Amino acid sequence: MPKYVIEREIPGAGKLTAEQLKEISQTSCGVLSKMGPEIQWVNSYVTTDKIYCIYNAPNEEMVLEHAKQGGFPANSINRVSVVIDPITAE
Repeated sequence: MPKYVIEREIPGAGKLTAEQLKEISQTSCGVLSKMGPEIQWVNSYVTTDKIYCIYNAPNEEMVLEHAKQGGFPANSINRVSVVIDPITAE
């Protein structure tokens, strides 16, 4: 299944409390549950003013629909071409 990196511009994201992050996560999981097993949230990285999310989904439209239903920004959606890691160097 294709993998996507979603960039979400959220000013002050790095200052969100654990409770706020939990609420955001619960909202996301609720939407995903309604959308079915085709779309999966892998993980997210919170930075100062952005959150980068990794999703598995059959297409970009499904990622956009998740953002719309959840009320999340999706400022950039990029399909991952290849995943590399330290083992790639061997």
